[in-house]
Amino acid sequence: MHQQISRVTFFTRRAGPLLFGLLLATAVRADILVGQSTGLSGQIAAGSQENVAGAKLYFDNVNANGGINGEKIVLETLDDAYDPKRTAENARKLIEEKNVVAMFLTRGTPTTEAIIPLLDKYRVPLVGPSSGAMVLRQPFKPMLYHVRATYQHESERCVELLTAMGQTKFAVLYQESSFGRDALAGAERGFAKAKLKPVLSQAFTPDKLDFAPAVAELVKGGTESVLLFATETPAIAFVKELRKASRTVQVATISNNATSGFPVGLGDLGRGTVVSQVVPNPSSLSIPLVKEITAIAKAKGVAEVTPTMIEGFVAAKVLAEGMRRAGGKITRASLVDGLNSLKNYDVGGMSMNYSADRHDGADFVELSTISRDGRFQR
Repeated sequence: MHQQISRVTFFTRRAGPLLFGLLLATAVRADILVGQSTGLSGQIAAGSQENVAGAKLYFDNVNANGGINGEKIVLETLDDAYDPKRTAENARKLIEEKNVVAMFLTRGTPTTEAIIPLLDKYRVPLVGPSSGAMVLRQPFKPMLYHVRATYQHESERCVELLTAMGQTKFAVLYQESSFGRDALAGAERGFAKAKLKPVLSQAFTPDKLDFAPAVAELVKGGTESVLLFATETPAIAFVKELRKASRTVQVATISNNATSGFPVGLGDLGRGTVVSQVVPNPSSLSIPLVKEITAIAKAKGVAEVTPTMIEGFVAAKVLAEGMRRAGGKITRASLVDGLNSLKNYDVGGMSMNYSADRHDGADFVELSTISRDGRFQR
């Protein structure tokens, strides 16, 4: 199958007469090549595209201000359509053939898992995998540098919020994957703390989206809240099916659905849906990180900033800072050293604290709801 490749270079080359010295300087300059495989098409396309857009804002700004030691960051992005086999093949091309210094911002748990053997073999760091799965953290993965909280932390917080509201009858619907099972584990920990058992806990596969039987069972059981751990397409399909039977059952999901496409796909049915976030809300302009990305986005003519864009922006900040601290010629090894030196690195309201044996990143989690106009509000 023909591999779709999108080479994203966040700078502009200007043609025109140049002095010989400047021409020579340009000729010897080596750009910093970073590789990415993500689902630009398929069921996670909206989130992947917003991740890339947020990263692009930061890389573009860095390059416009001289780059890293005079070198431009060049991101080469390949579409894997959320297929782990394609992710592994993309990573092989980028690492073995393109000789990238780092991999960047994969999206999804199984896709990220698929490239760990390559990362370990070639000692290539992966910065900002957009997954909160514990399987990517324990046991320790020395080439993975996380920037976000875990799914377990998010799902446990959802249970805490809903039980604090007095709800006691829960159902859980989760995708049959390492992602879905991981989020389920956090919810189960929350239930144990609250001494509760769910009315229904059921897995599904994305290729079979007949949710009518599950909806009938959870409604019959008097469910007050549903915890939904699914990628965007099946999550939207479930909520639409649920709303045919009940307009009052609360739905809560986690940050993989904090994209503009999720509320758009739900339309009026999305109002009141709880979505946990692993970055500050885009409306929180008092937070330096939000203020920074909003200003850069406005200057670029970007009308709206989403939580998923902020996550990509944060990952780009971390990678660029690791490059700055690598010093001199940036190699895979020097970049690892630079990243490991990020102790209490403040990205503007969230702190990263890496070392040679700790790459967990931030543990920030807050909860939002979808408003009447389809925005995420605190």
